[in-house]
Amino acid sequence: MVNFISLLPIISLGLKNQGIWAGVRMTAQHKPTVVVVEDDENIGYLLNFMLTREGYQVLVAADGREASGLIGSIQPPDLVLLDVMLPYMDGFELYDQIRGRPEWKGVPVVMLTAKSQERDAVRALDAGVIDYITKPFQPAELIARIRRYMRMKTAA
Repeated sequence: MVNFISLLPIISLGLKNQGIWAGVRMTAQHKPTVVVVEDDENIGYLLNFMLTREGYQVLVAADGREASGLIGSIQPPDLVLLDVMLPYMDGFELYDQIRGRPEWKGVPVVMLTAKSQERDAVRALDAGVIDYITKPFQPAELIARIRRYMRMKTAA
């Protein structure tokens, strides 16, 4: 049984005002950072657990508004996992916001979503996301894809 209390805390914008936020990236010893934007709490915990176990620093935003604030307040991460259907602002709007920030232009974005219609995948891929993965996803495959994107990024 997984004891979620023992997992690394999920970072939210609420911690920024408590002085914890600023040290998150600086305390990691060159750990690649992944921003996860996911409104389903269980999937957010699962992604945080899997990525942390793989050695990534994970920042999680639970909705579009929180993700928008995150994008405007941190250094660009190494990768973004972005849900499409989110409260307040959808993943496509957030993707446009990410690409609108010059320092974030090279950040790989993977859309991880329950939207399985071909037109949504085509829209996302045409917009420039590096992958479009539908839920339910296979955890080991997702991690393998993320490792591959990280290798591609460091080789570039």
